[in-house]
Amino acid sequence: MRVTSGADWRETIPFETPVNLAEYAPGEPARCFGCGTDSEPLPREELQAYKHRHPGNHDGYVRFYCAYHAPAAPAKPIEPAAAAPTSRKLKASSKRVPGAPRREETGPRPAFTPERARPVCPDCFMEIPPTGLCGNCGKTIALD
Repeated sequence: MRVTSGADWRETIPFETPVNLAEYAPGEPARCFGCGTDSEPLPREELQAYKHRHPGNHDGYVRFYCAYHAPAAPAKPIEPAAAAPTSRKLKASSKRVPGAPRREETGPRPAFTPERARPVCPDCFMEIPPTGLCGNCGKTIALD
């Protein structure tokens, strides 16, 4: 299934930014979302359109708010401080593939330890549990 957006006036509204509803969609009076459905409709000049993000719809959704219920615009994100220069210099020959872990990050490699051979029943070729009794045929096998 492919999700596509339609041609709509709501596409032109920026996310998480209050805008004057009358500028984007002139028309009849509308109700504030915060005031509820029992409230009187307000003129569109007094309402703010606010486009919220939605996890299931990439276009988001738009709600109308009066001046009292309008959400505040999000604070400007803090930019990270400039990275401090490192004292250690990288060798020119140590070019790193993007996404590959660095040698310092992986740590020492563990020593190779071959897996111990597990005993097998000679009749039914099933692996024998530590009890020494085959679970399939019931034969007792001597464990080393």
